[in-house]
Amino acid sequence: MSAMSTNLSTKMTIALLEKLISGFLDLNMLINNILKKIGKVFDWHLFLILSLVYTASMAIAKDYVIYSITQDFPMGEKDEVLKKNYYIDMGKNQGLQNGSVVDVYRSISVLSPFENKKRYNHKIKIGELKVLHAEDSSSIAGNSILKLDAEEIQLDQQHLMIGDIVTPKVK
Repeated sequence: MSAMSTNLSTKMTIALLEKLISGFLDLNMLINNILKKIGKVFDWHLFLILSLVYTASMAIAKDYVIYSITQDFPMGEKDEVLKKNYYIDMGKNQGLQNGSVVDVYRSISVLSPFENKKRYNHKIKIGELKVLHAEDSSSIAGNSILKLDAEEIQLDQQHLMIGDIVTPKVK
């Protein structure tokens, strides 16, 4: 686009905006006229729907999870205690600080074999972690305490694992 046509488009845009302020055109006609003059095809209604969908998706709550685990290498000593670090994607921006306690949940999804074939999701508290070090958007936690909500819930993995959901502990 040359400088002259850009300048002309700017002048037309200003003129159309002045008409809008004067009350001659509504917003939809203004946008369609501007875009027709510039030579672009645009559907205002599609833009509105897409912007609402994008804005709504930003409001969906994020699940914070354990994204990595490191542990001591077992040396085979008697009564050896292996320490583990749990890396979580929640930090100071979400209100955590050194010494904070977070609850750990496991999401279990089960498909009903009956006619409705409905999927049931269970969020089961399996333990707690103490934050050892907090950064802005991630933390390192340790000192895991396993505690199941129910007496005899059978889990495939009885330890905390990558993908388990983490939430701040509410007293």
